[in-house]
Amino acid sequence: MIKEVLVVEGKMDVVAIDKAVEADCIITEGFNLKKQALKNIEQAYKKRGIIILTDPDSAGERIRSYLTKRFPNAKHAFVPVEDATDNDDIGIEQAKPDAIRKALEKVRTMDWEPTNNFSGADLIVNDLSGANAAASRRAKLGAKLGLGFANAKTFLKRLNHYGVTREEFDKAVAELNAEEAEENK
Repeated sequence: MIKEVLVVEGKMDVVAIDKAVEADCIITEGFNLKKQALKNIEQAYKKRGIIILTDPDSAGERIRSYLTKRFPNAKHAFVPVEDATDNDDIGIEQAKPDAIRKALEKVRTMDWEPTNNFSGADLIVNDLSGANAAASRRAKLGAKLGLGFANAKTFLKRLNHYGVTREEFDKAVAELNAEEAEENK
């Protein structure tokens, strides 16, 4: 059983989570966030802590951003886009149990005093920005680091806000490079 309460967007997300782990969930009903849902999230946040597990799409990111401002010590889990897509539909409800478990194993907490360990140069040098395959590489690296998919600017912000160390980053990049070299043989 997961101690924290998972905050998800819809009822079908809860169904998918129930197949993966034992956890209590609160549904936001998309960006509607009714007063009662916010009260429930606040109570869970104060008593048990929350893990924000929204869909890896623009609506999910808006909800995550809003909740992060309101609940700054919330934890975050990200299911990679490719693991949350089925029949051209993106969402936690599309994710297989293993993908949900992996995301919850890599939970991150936003650090409100971000580091400046990473810069745009790190993204460029590692083909995570400005390269033809940059988006794909960010998606794969985001999955390895538990940061989810994001555009270059957001990815850089997550690297500096979610406690990623230089060692962790370098190791994940090396793994990604090795996997791609193997694929290209």
